Amino acid sequence: MKKLRIAAFGFRSIPPEDGSAGSDKFAMELYPRLVKQNIEVTAYNRIYNKGIPKRNDSFQGVKLVNIKTVQTSGFDTFVHSIKTTFHIIFFNTGDVVHIHNGGNSIFALILRIFGKKIVISQDGIDWKRDKWQWYAKFYLFLSAFITAYIPHKVVFDNIFSKSLFEKKFKKQFDYVPYGCEVKLEKEDESILDSLKLKKGEYFLFVGRFIPDKGLQYLIPAFEKVETTKKLILVGNSPNASAFGQKIKNTIDERIIFPGYIYGDDTTILMKNAYAYIQPSDIEGLSPVILTIMGLGVPLICSDIKENLFLVQQDAIIFKKSSISDLTEKIEFALKNPLKIKELAKNAQARALQHFSWEKITDNYIKIFSE
Repeated sequence: MKKLRIAAFGFRSIPPEDGSAGSDKFAMELYPRLVKQNIEVTAYNRIYNKGIPKRNDSFQGVKLVNIKTVQTSGFDTFVHSIKTTFHIIFFNTGDVVHIHNGGNSIFALILRIFGKKIVISQDGIDWKRDKWQWYAKFYLFLSAFITAYIPHKVVFDNIFSKSLFEKKFKKQFDYVPYGCEVKLEKEDESILDSLKLKKGEYFLFVGRFIPDKGLQYLIPAFEKVETTKKLILVGNSPNASAFGQKIKNTIDERIIFPGYIYGDDTTILMKNAYAYIQPSDIEGLSPVILTIMGLGVPLICSDIKENLFLVQQDAIIFKKSSISDLTEKIEFALKNPLKIKELAKNAQARALQHFSWEKITDNYIKIFSE
């Protein structure tokens, strides 16, 4: 039987680097597992023109192709995807092309003309995200029509976006969630020392500094809380932005911005946090929430339906966009350590049962094979 060959793009980098997000973690978890199942995977990294040293050409058996793009937000993805599309065609790096994000669906048209089979992973309703300018939202709205009709398969990571697309386009799509397990390569806790942190003495957020993620609520909410615990905000704006700068203007010395942190260091920070806070206005099926659940870490999150689908009753929930309610829930978590640990234990058991990376890998193999 002919070996299955997959080319993949639409994420930023394997392994994750500055500006990376959930799709990068997804790629890093899925593709090495596919390789172990005797599937050939070529993944296309995004390189920015800022003097980054040459990167590796493989990661855990995944072949890496590093393609340069521009620095301009919104256009960096488009330029990278154009270059990647023609590289896949000219060098025939895959029979099936796995595209992350429906905003890249326009390239499915070109790839289909050249005989490629297309699978798109759609993580949410992109045209509703506030981080985009009006013209980008309009482009993403039009891309949704291409996403619905051109690929051979479209896979949603949450049932709500899947249902919306099915209702709008009168078609059936696939649903495969993210996984929750995280493996530590080594138990090195030096990241705690470098940030002058003690176990259980800080709240944590990890992600991009964009309006969708709700840091504009988290920071003022935490500023109102009387506690010696710190708030660690790992990440940054993927591109320079006024929003990212404004977020960092707090004068509260308990709020720490260590920048981008990846790999085992991020996992160590998560494992040892008093609680993780996810204040999002918009999410797909959050990989970070699943990771936190898998690690058994207490969680405070907004009440958007995508979050509630994952956490159900096993987290501290606050009203979306409400600074006052988030302040109250942080104070509740501080006063009830045993309660939040009990919730975290229940969430961990459920996550490990329903959101296994091995099960998810099997589902994707089935979709790619079809």
